[in-house]
Amino acid sequence: MAGLVRKSLDTPDEVRPFEGGKGKLELVELAGGQVGRATFEPGWKWSEHIKPLAGTDSCMAAHTGYFVSGRMRIVMDDGETMDFGPGDFMTVAPGHDGWVVGDEPCVVIDWQGYGDYAKG
Repeated sequence: MAGLVRKSLDTPDEVRPFEGGKGKLELVELAGGQVGRATFEPGWKWSEHIKPLAGTDSCMAAHTGYFVSGRMRIVMDDGETMDFGPGDFMTVAPGHDGWVVGDEPCVVIDWQGYGDYAKG
């Protein structure tokens, strides 16, 4: 194993576009797993733009991430709701929907839940 490794989300190992042109996921592979940067465009909603790829009623990925820009509302299957924005860290359990709030793209760095996210 190398003592130093450099990867950049500006030159990702993989890019996964979202349905309807509503964003993309850029991934880098690291020894501990994948880290991703998702850009969710205004109007993006998990249940409309990822659900067809996931094939589940709600997002079943757990997320640990950081919001770089934009705003997102996440609603758990039990109805618990929280809004996130720039500078916020999040942990989200499986079983949720989410969507962009406002007219600014929402950019999120996630180091837990994007490995199988938006995989067709």
